[in-house]
Amino acid sequence: MSASQEDTSKVQKPKIPFYQDVDGFRIPGLFSAEAYKSALGYKPRPGDLFIVTYPKCGTTWVQNIVACIFRDGKPFQSALEFFTETPFLEMTGAQAAENMKRPGAIKFHLPYHMTPQSPDAKYIFVARNPKDCCVSFYHHTEGIPGYLFEGGEFDDYFELFINGEVDFGDYFDTLLSWYEHRNDPNVMFITYEQLQKDTKNNVLKIAEFLGPQYKEKLVKDEKILNDVILHSSFKFMKEHLNKHLQELDKIPKEVIVNNPDVPAGIRKLFANDFKMAKKDSQGVAFVRKGIVGDWRNYFSPTQNARLEKKFRERTTGTELQTMWKDDM
Repeated sequence: MSASQEDTSKVQKPKIPFYQDVDGFRIPGLFSAEAYKSALGYKPRPGDLFIVTYPKCGTTWVQNIVACIFRDGKPFQSALEFFTETPFLEMTGAQAAENMKRPGAIKFHLPYHMTPQSPDAKYIFVARNPKDCCVSFYHHTEGIPGYLFEGGEFDDYFELFINGEVDFGDYFDTLLSWYEHRNDPNVMFITYEQLQKDTKNNVLKIAEFLGPQYKEKLVKDEKILNDVILHSSFKFMKEHLNKHLQELDKIPKEVIVNNPDVPAGIRKLFANDFKMAKKDSQGVAFVRKGIVGDWRNYFSPTQNARLEKKFRERTTGTELQTMWKDDM
């Protein structure tokens, strides 16, 4: 082998997570394509509440805020309760929304035009600055065994993210599609950063959006308000939700696969030996840091300049240009 051949052989192809393309849209390879397709066809009921984000933009946080508001400040007691009472429809399939306890919330990671629409439903869209989103999505993908990306490099993931080649498509397509509808009467557009900077007032805004009776309850009963904030906090979720998800990994798969109360999409995942944690890890890190500005620990100056350029180009003429001026 010549020296040049040897050099070429040492250049490894970038590692790519396990994805699948269904009708031109990219979703995790471990998901059931049938469950995903059924989610797209879900017909919203009057009063349905949807929590929509691009992945890793505060979905779990807002799911827990909303659930705690509905549950008088009480948190989820198990991972199965979390998955069934605020189902992630692309993963679970539409049946999970049909069977869901109401009031509850349905989670989606889709652009506006792909999310089941109804003027009689409500939609909370949570946006997060793209740099922190990219870093968080990288850790999520590298940390869940089903992506087959363990040990994957951030630099490789960054290329996929900036080119819109990760699961759930291009970050900017989803952000801009919902931004255009931010003033619709049944849409609440909120940012992760706003929620972090003033959690109390934004929790009250969410409660008001759900219905005046929910805000009134929180204003009248400070203990419930404080419980909502506490039980949806990152510290609490990191300890309790991660623990619940870790316990889910320990349940024999037959118990889940043969339980008709578990949504079909989740049963299929577990039939394929789905796990939330890596084999040798200390636990589940689904809720990781929850901070603003972590991107500074990962982005090279070149990567920063490239994402800045794309951000400016895609958000031209919108208020998004200055929305994260202190965070990017």
